[in-house]
Order: sequence, then C-alpha cells, then structure tokens
Amino acid sequence: MTPEEQERLQAAVKEIAAIMYKNTSPSELQTLEGIKTTVRCRRRATPTQMLEYVSPKIGLFFIEETTGTNKGRPRQIKSCIGELPITEKQAQKLGLEPRSHLSPVLEKCSLRLCANESYQNASLELEALTGMKMGHSTLHRLVNRQNLPQPSAWQAVSEVSLDGGKVRLRTPKGKECQWRDYKAVRLGGIYYGAFFGDHQSLLDWVNSQRLVTPLVCLGDGHNGVWKLFSEIGSSSTRLEILDWYHLRENLYKVGGSVKRQKLAENLLWTGEVGAAIALFVDLAKKQSKNFCAYLSKHRSRIINYAYYQAEQICSIGSGSVESAIKQIGLRLKLSGAQWNLANVQSILQLPCAYLNGQLAV
Repeated sequence: MTPEEQERLQAAVKEIAAIMYKNTSPSELQTLEGIKTTVRCRRRATPTQMLEYVSPKIGLFFIEETTGTNKGRPRQIKSCIGELPITEKQAQKLGLEPRSHLSPVLEKCSLRLCANESYQNASLELEALTGMKMGHSTLHRLVNRQNLPQPSAWQAVSEVSLDGGKVRLRTPKGKECQWRDYKAVRLGGIYYGAFFGDHQSLLDWVNSQRLVTPLVCLGDGHNGVWKLFSEIGSSSTRLEILDWYHLRENLYKVGGSVKRQKLAENLLWTGEVGAAIALFVDLAKKQSKNFCAYLSKHRSRIINYAYYQAEQICSIGSGSVESAIKQIGLRLKLSGAQWNLANVQSILQLPCAYLNGQLAV
C-alpha cells in the first residue's frame, strides 16, 4: 500500500468513525466495553454498526471484484464480518456448499465452541466472541450434519496409546441412568480417535495406518485395553508397555511400610519385577496379594523404565490419550447431560476433530 493510499484509507476510516459516533447514544460510550460493543457487536435493541453497515459492504466489494459477477439469485450468508448477500454464481466460484447459510470460518468457529461447550453455552460464546448470533438448536443441527472422517497419519506410526471413558445414555423417565464405555486412541502422539460400541472401527482405523516395527502399545491395566491391543499389528511387532504412572499408583494403593513401597518403586523403575513381588508375596493383606497378581499378570509389559526414559526410546505413560479423554469429557460430561444412543458417536468425533486440527480456522 502506497503512502497516498494509506492517507486516503485513514481519511475514509475517520469519516466512517465520525458517522458511527454521531449515531450512537452517549450512554453507550461511557466505558471501553461499551465502545467495543457499539463498534463491533450485533445487538437486539439498537441498530448495529460495524457488522451491519461497514464490514459486509467491504466484504461484498471483495466478493464482486474476486468473482467478477453479481448475477444470480442471492442468499444471505452469515459470516464473521456480518451477513453477506451472495449470489449463486458467486457462491459457485467461491466454493460455498449449496444451500449453506454459514461461511466456512463461522461454521468452524461454531463447531470449535460446540466441541468444548453445551449448545446453549456455545451460542452465548459465539455471540460474545464474533458478534454473530446463532441459536442452540441451529448449532445442534449443524453438528448433526457433520461428517468428520478419521484422519490418516502422514508419517509412520511408532506409538499407540489406548484408554477408556464413560458416557451417560438417555433412559426413559423414571429409569436409572446408564453409563457405557467408549474407547479413545492416540497415534504417534498426534492423531486422536474415539469410538463408542464399535471396536472394529477402532481396530480398522489403527491397522490402516503405516505401523512401524516395533510398535509401542501403551496402556493401563484394564483388560479391555489389552484385548484391543492384541488385534493391532501382530504379536511379533508389538512392544506392550504398562503405563508407569498407573503402575506406581497401584503400588501406593497397597499401603503399609513406606520404606518397602519406596524400595519396590525403585525396583519396578528398573524393571526388576521378581524382586518387587518378593517384597509383598509373604504379606497377608488382600491389597498385597492383589498387587502381586497384578505384577504377575503384566510382567512382560513392565520394562526398564529408567533406561527407556533416559534413552528417549518411547513414552512410558499414556497421559497423551488420557488428556484426550479429559478433552472429550469437557463436551460429554456436562452437568446432568444424557445422550441419545444415535448421537454419541458424533459427540465423540467433534472434540477429536478439534484436537486433530480438522476444525482449524
């Protein structure tokens, strides 16, 4: 932009600002928040300023100049710069979906908020952040229309971690609520997926990736996790590792002598399972016997964690997929929320798409 163009732009901006200021009630200009709301946000009681009169006209000029046409029947498109009357031919040239009334950016902003909030809260946040109002029912329909495919890893996958979460299903009035399990998986510390009642789709997605040898499989002590791992890759290519932090957590559930617990932790940290079992095998407490059984069951999955961490061979904990469970929980475990069986998978896919960057604006 040349200095002359900058001067013309500043003069035009100043004139626009003067007109907007003249048509604003003095009571709305007492605070910085009031000025911001007056300049940008859409309000119910009074006419809007920037989103009503200025930015849509600028956007429309750009659209007409870019497409070279203003022919065809127009339809109103909600966007982050206001409502735009875009014609059929303009929409075709700009790659807008047929019958869509949302711009791609506003749609992604809406989906990002729905991935972390209830529809009601997402509606309020959308209006506060963009100035554009969209009802919670509209957001609900928008989410249900989405087809968010699982991503394909661009690089070879060397590490897979699995964990499970719970979802509360809607039940008839008067019936006790039902909690059901879902599984979340993370590939190579990058890609996320979540599946409800469809383990085969989870396995198909993971096995469709380019898996390296050895394939590190990280999980806690849950039987369902290792059952799924048994169908990923092959036994000769998998390196199954018990999550160190779950192992340590189970150790300290035993209680008793602090000295013995610390010694056991040091032994397990270097993979000395037999010596760790010997510390508890003669104890009569039920917790001790359960812990010995736990160690024996996962003996082949307990590695020399100290060496693997020092050499940075792979992760020693499944915290990455657990963070995904927490992210999904922000959307799924809303206070008092119950979900229809048909909608659970779409609700799971939305936070995963957010984490995978599929909803990047």
